[in-house]
Amino acid sequence: MKKLTAFLLMMAPVVSMAAGGGIKLMEADVDLNNKASLQRGAQLYVNYCMGCHSLSYMRYNRMGKDLGLSDEQVVQNLMPVADFSKSPQGETPKSGSLMKNAMPGEAAEGWFGTKVPDLSVVARSRGPDWLYTYLKTFYVDDSRPMGVNNQAFPLVGMPHVLWELEGLKKPVYETHETADGEEVKELVDYEFVKEGSMSPAEYDNAVRDLVNFLVYVGEPAKLDRYKIGVWVILFLVVLFFFAYALKKEYWRDIH
Repeated sequence: MKKLTAFLLMMAPVVSMAAGGGIKLMEADVDLNNKASLQRGAQLYVNYCMGCHSLSYMRYNRMGKDLGLSDEQVVQNLMPVADFSKSPQGETPKSGSLMKNAMPGEAAEGWFGTKVPDLSVVARSRGPDWLYTYLKTFYVDDSRPMGVNNQAFPLVGMPHVLWELEGLKKPVYETHETADGEEVKELVDYEFVKEGSMSPAEYDNAVRDLVNFLVYVGEPAKLDRYKIGVWVILFLVVLFFFAYALKKEYWRDIH
């Protein structure tokens, strides 16, 4: 057991480095209680992400209910944007439909070099801080097929779909010398080459809203679980006193 514990402690930094792509992650600071943020994030998702990335474990009406939107609001404000998706029967999705799209896997692999992943649980697998950092660290790279690279996910095949909001930026490098005398370049900052429609602060908030929405999609019942968990703990505390009193009663004649 001691050897296993020591091994896990040794591996923790490696796992952390793999999850963060070898860079220090920025703090997303999401708030699932902020429904306005979730609504803005949902709108950003269907406008900029839904064309390629489906959310096949989420239904439109479930999302609307959790985000404080009626079915009519979901259909009018969210579904029309993503409504290029058709069922195999050629029917337009209803409010109870899953949030799928029509991106063909084989064609996507040819276009982007890999199949486009479903993002239903990406916030659970990657973490909100990684997503936030990823969406903020795209930079111009003419050597890449899409013209951009990413500091958190080097050589990523995805284009920077939010570039119109953020703008385009180029990396700023510093050269350092290692202990072996080898010179290495380190990306330390960015410099804008094209301004976006948002200021840096506005873009930060937009990315935070988008990540907040993806965190919600990854576990829609998370807040309910927290609330139920508090009541379960209180129940167990009360049960402990009753169980202790019963134990004392059973062992009264012995002690």
